[in-house]
Amino acid sequence: MTREEGRRESLDEQALLLVAGLADLAVSTLGSAVGTVRSLLRRSDAAELAAQAEQDLAARGRLVLDRYAVVPPAHLEILARQALARKSAGED
Repeated sequence: MTREEGRRESLDEQALLLVAGLADLAVSTLGSAVGTVRSLLRRSDAAELAAQAEQDLAARGRLVLDRYAVVPPAHLEILARQALARKSAGED
């Protein structure tokens, strides 16, 4: 697809160009990732590296679960606790 002077691309052409660009980016990223994995497999300390990666992933997973799995207390529950604290402090 070549772009002529003064001609604007249709939405379909723009979408196609974006998808093609993303696909090219994904392929190049995947290629560099495969090269990195190959070089890591050649290392003599690969077992230690894998253990450290496992620990890092577990720590990251723990952070994600802590961030999203804990349900914050209900708004009305917080208000009720504050009212009870005021009442017990004698601030009717």
